[in-house]
Amino acid sequence: MNQPEWSPDQALLPFAHIEGHLVHVHNIRHCSYVTAQEYTVWHYDRTFGLDRLQSVDFIVEPFSRWGLAHTFLSFGFADLGYLAISIEVRKRVGEQFSPLKGLVRHFQIMYVIGDERDLLHLRANLRQDPVYLYPVKAPEEKIRELFLNMVARANQLYTRPEFYNTLTNNCTTNIVAHVNNLAARKIARSWGIIFPAFSDRLAYHLGLIDNTLPFHETRRRHRINDRARQFANDPEFSTRIRQV
Repeated sequence: MNQPEWSPDQALLPFAHIEGHLVHVHNIRHCSYVTAQEYTVWHYDRTFGLDRLQSVDFIVEPFSRWGLAHTFLSFGFADLGYLAISIEVRKRVGEQFSPLKGLVRHFQIMYVIGDERDLLHLRANLRQDPVYLYPVKAPEEKIRELFLNMVARANQLYTRPEFYNTLTNNCTTNIVAHVNNLAARKIARSWGIIFPAFSDRLAYHLGLIDNTLPFHETRRRHRINDRARQFANDPEFSTRIRQV
């Protein structure tokens, strides 16, 4: 592939190397936004201890009445807060996402590893899309395996680019593939994957997120837009938005 002029927020690909229980992550993104289109991009490196990894959240951002949505995960560490991993199209300068172009090998796919405030503030407060954040029900050893699996995929894309595909190689299909790499019971391809705006309903029915309440109530409780707006500048942003 020729090297295009990438959008500044996607110009650097993340990668990581692992030493024992330590994961050294490079090019973690943190954008300081004026608007969704105006921002200053910062990147930093940080080391995470796998023994401190405690949780993972599944995030759904519907953005179309046709069932389209963006999904990603955020990993919670006891001492360093949250690290989000978002699987996205890698856009050129001035380019916008197009589902149709995504079907014809137009976009590359990338893993954005970013500061949670960056990825959630952009979607909930600036784009003003509905954003739902669900704690995933999984033992800590499986959460660690999932994190390492996603980091390995980011490293793979760092050295060997791939094309994005709207139907077969997108945010949700990759998350499902990561989960299926670890789970004894595989997630079958279904409407909740083809139309990811319904992926939280699929996760609810599979018991991957809390399903003790009716689904509409679960969804209402885990919509974070009001809290993300209220605590946008709070140093405890990630904690505050999780106060259901």
